[in-house]
Amino acid sequence: MKRSGRRPGNQDTRASILEAARQAFAEKGFDKASIRAIAGDAGVDPALVHHYFGTKEKLFLAAMNAPINPAELIPQALSGPREQAGERLVRLVLSVWDSPAGAAAVAMFRSALSNEWTARLLREFVVTQVLRRAIGELISDPEQASLRSSLVASQIAGLAVARYVLKVEPLASADPELIAAMIGPNVQRYLDGPLP
Repeated sequence: MKRSGRRPGNQDTRASILEAARQAFAEKGFDKASIRAIAGDAGVDPALVHHYFGTKEKLFLAAMNAPINPAELIPQALSGPREQAGERLVRLVLSVWDSPAGAAAVAMFRSALSNEWTARLLREFVVTQVLRRAIGELISDPEQASLRSSLVASQIAGLAVARYVLKVEPLASADPELIAAMIGPNVQRYLDGPLP
């Protein structure tokens, strides 16, 4: 008797889906990449992609080999007084990068600095999974959201490079609370302060 339904998957199938997803997300970006097209490129049914990964967002996180899921962490930065959001964002970033997940984040960041394909994936991750979620909630003027988001990203990326990649002292070994108190106001200004 012939079985119906989805063909059973294996590690090769999962790897093929992830490879097709990385390619699609790097070339088309998160918004324009589709599960159907990714499945087609991997030679599988779209239902199998959903079976393995659930949503497009979860597929993207798996394709990125993301050490964290921003959807689970960003509410921490959003809850609390709006005027302290900059410090909370810096504190959140430091808590991730100082955790065991930080080693994977540093490796991804280093790779993005020297590889355009990885840079595209990381940019998509930062824009679609982090900035849209966090900054979109914190910036009241939609006309300035893109500029303000990129300014916040520049501050956070600079902090990450100096502290975790270059390991510039005394920043590299400074207490995270001290860093949040010093850099948080800059981030806050990018979020809601006057721009020239």
